[in-house]
Amino acid sequence: MIYKNLKYKNTAVEQLLAKANELLDESGSDNIIFKAPTGAGKTIIMAEFLLQFVSERKDHRTFSFIWAAPRKLHTQSKEKLESFYKDNRILECSNIEELIDKKINENEILFLNWESINKKDNVFIRENENDFNLTSIINNTIEEGREIILVIDESHHTASAENTKGLIEIMKPKITIEVSATPHMTSDNIVKVKFENVVKEGMIKEKVSLNPELKEDKLEGEGSDEFILKEALKKREELQKQFEKIGKQFINPLLLIQLPDNKSLDFTDKKEEIENLLAKKFNITTANGRMAVYLSEDKRNLENISKNDNEVEVLLFKQAIALGWDCPRAYILVLFREWHSENFSIQTVGRIMRMPEIMRYDIEELDKGYVYTNIANNNIKIEEDLARDYFTIYTSRRSETYKPIDLVSYHILRQRETTRLDPSFINIFLKHAKSNTLKNKIITKVSKITDHIPIDGVIHLEKVGTVSEPVEVYNDISLAKTTTELELAFKYFIQETLHAGEMFPEQRSVGRVCTSIYHFFSEELKMNYEEVQREIMTIVMSSSENKQAFTDVINESLKEYKLNHPKEKNKAVQNDNLWNVPMKIDFNANHKERKPKLKKVIMNPFYESTSPSKTWETEKSFIEYLDKHKEVEWWFKNGERDGTYFAVPYKDDQDEDQTFYVDFIVNFKDGRIGLFDTKSGWTAETAGTKSDGLQRYIKEQNKSKGWFPKGKKLFGGIVIPKSGSFYTYTNIPYKYDEQLTDWKILEI
Repeated sequence: MIYKNLKYKNTAVEQLLAKANELLDESGSDNIIFKAPTGAGKTIIMAEFLLQFVSERKDHRTFSFIWAAPRKLHTQSKEKLESFYKDNRILECSNIEELIDKKINENEILFLNWESINKKDNVFIRENENDFNLTSIINNTIEEGREIILVIDESHHTASAENTKGLIEIMKPKITIEVSATPHMTSDNIVKVKFENVVKEGMIKEKVSLNPELKEDKLEGEGSDEFILKEALKKREELQKQFEKIGKQFINPLLLIQLPDNKSLDFTDKKEEIENLLAKKFNITTANGRMAVYLSEDKRNLENISKNDNEVEVLLFKQAIALGWDCPRAYILVLFREWHSENFSIQTVGRIMRMPEIMRYDIEELDKGYVYTNIANNNIKIEEDLARDYFTIYTSRRSETYKPIDLVSYHILRQRETTRLDPSFINIFLKHAKSNTLKNKIITKVSKITDHIPIDGVIHLEKVGTVSEPVEVYNDISLAKTTTELELAFKYFIQETLHAGEMFPEQRSVGRVCTSIYHFFSEELKMNYEEVQREIMTIVMSSSENKQAFTDVINESLKEYKLNHPKEKNKAVQNDNLWNVPMKIDFNANHKERKPKLKKVIMNPFYESTSPSKTWETEKSFIEYLDKHKEVEWWFKNGERDGTYFAVPYKDDQDEDQTFYVDFIVNFKDGRIGLFDTKSGWTAETAGTKSDGLQRYIKEQNKSKGWFPKGKKLFGGIVIPKSGSFYTYTNIPYKYDEQLTDWKILEI
C-alpha cells in the first residue's frame, strides 16, 4: 500500500482531530460522521487520525479503541493498520483472542466482525463461565480509567444489523466515528472529503464510460453477452498497449465480470455459461492463469491479484466482493443483463474507480473507468448499495416495571395453495385460444427481436445520492437476440404472467404454458415447434399487441384452472406462546423520537414514523389522551408483524380468516386491559369485520377458563375522535354513520 501525502487526507485528519477533541470536553457521548468517496482511502485517513490522536495529546487522558466492520472488512482493515503502524508501534492492533487480562489496553485497537457479535445469544456478548464477554471487557477497560473510541467502518452496512444500537450501548464509547461513502445515520459533527479533491490528487478516476464506441455493424450473429464481453476484452487490450506506450509494461489492467446472484427461478447458470464462453472464444481460463474466480463457493488464482503486474486479466465475482475489496489495476466492469434486478450499485462500480499508481496520467483513456453492459437503455440506473428503509438505527426498550399480561395472540396458517399447473392446463388454454380467436388477433409477419443497448454513456459517481441523474446516455444500438436469448426472454415473459396471475411461476408451470403455446401454433397455424421454434417465439414476443393477446388467453385459462382446482382457505390459529409486550423493538432511519418524552408509554424512547402517509392524527390525539389519563398504568403502540405484535382473528368479506393488529394495548391501574383501534373517515366505514372479530375475541377471552378461572378483564373497540371526545363501538354487528348513532363516549 502506497501512503501518499495528500492534501485532502491532511485536511480530513485535522478536522477529525478538532471534532474529536472538542467532543471529549463535553458531557455524555456523541458521534462523528466521516464521509468520503469510495477509493479515497478512508481506512488510511482513519489510521493517521488515530495515530495523531494518541501521539499528540497534551492532556493525561488515555484511550482504548474498537474498530467494528461488516463481513471480512475488519480483517482487511487490521492488516492495513498493522502495516501503517509497523515502524512506530504507537498503536497495537488485536483480535478478540489476542486480548490480555480481559481488557483493551491503552492505545490498543480491538478489531471486531460486526455480524459475528451482532447475533442473539452470541457467546461473546452474554455472560459465560470465563467472564470473557464484551460487557466485562468494556467494564475492565473503563475501570482502568481509559475512554473508549468506537469506529464503525462502512457504517451504512453495520447500521442495518438488528442489535446495533444495543451493542453500541454495551461498548460505552465516549465517541463513535461512523465511516462510509454513503452514511445514513445523522450527526451534527460531519467531516466530508469532496469527490473532486480525490480525483484531483490522482486517487480515483474522474468518471466511468458506459459502452464506449460500440457499433451495430460489429455484431456478427453472436449474442449480446458475447458481443459485450468481446468489446470489453478489446478495451482491456487497448489499455494494456497504452500503458506499454508510456513505459509502464508492469501494469496489467484487470477486467471484472459481475455474475448475477442465483435465483431459484433462473433458467440458466450464468457462471458456467460465461466460463465456457471465455474458454472457447477467448482462451481465458483459470488453468492458463488468465482468469481468477472470487465466489463464496469457488476461489481460484486470487493470490497477489491486486498487484499491478499480476498475470490475471479477468476476474469473475458476485456482489459480495464489492465491500472493502481493493485492486487499483481494475479498469473495466462487465455487467450482464439480470432478469430480476437491473440496477448498478455504487459499491460495485466503485471497484474500478481507483488509480493503479495514485497518480493521473493525463491520458483520457487511462484516467477513467469503463462499464460494458447489455442492460436495456431504459433500465440503466445506479443506486447506493443498500436502501435507507432497511437500516435499524434506533432501539426502543420495554420498561423494567412491566409485568406479563399473557394475551392469546393469533397468526394466519397459510394453506398450501394449488398454484402449480398440471397437464390439464394445456387443453384449457387451447379452448380459450379458440374461443378468443387468438389466431386472428396476432400479427404473424414479424421482424427480428432486438435489444436497445446504450452506447457512449457516462456514469458520474459524484452525482449518486443527489437530485442529479448519475447516468448520462444519449445514443443506443439495436442488437438482435440469439435463439438462446429469445428463449430466455420468452420463458421470463411467461414467468411474469404466471406471477401476476397469482400462480407459482416455477419451471414446470412455465413449461406447461410453453407447451400450450406451441400446441396452439401447431393446431391453429400449422407451425411445428420442432421446425420453427424461433419463429414462434418471435411472433409471441414481437409486439406489445401480440404479448397482450397471449397474456389475455393465459389469464382466462388460469381463471378456469383455478375454478377446477380450488384452494383451501387461510386459517387463523393461536400462537404457541402467550403474547407480551416485546422487550425491545428496532426502528429504521425513517423514524424519529417523540419529544417531549411521553410519560406512560411502556417502550422508551418512543419512535414515530417521519412519513406523512404513516402518521395519523387520530393516533396522535389518542396517544395524548392515554398519556395524560390518570387511570392508565401504561400503553403500547402495536405494529403489524407476526409474532412480535399482538393480533386477534376475524373473518373478512369473503368469510376467510384474517388477523387484526389493533393499534393500542393499554394496561389500567385496576387490572383491566384495553384493546383499541383508532379510525376515521373511510377507515371507520370499512372496519366492520375487524370490529366484530375484536368484540368476539374480547368476549371469548373474558370467559372463565381452566388456566384463568375468573377470565380476563379485556374491553375496547374501534375508537373515533369527535368534538373533543373519543367514541367507541362495542356491539356486534358493527354499525357506523357520521352521527355515530349507537356509539358511546369512551369512559375509562
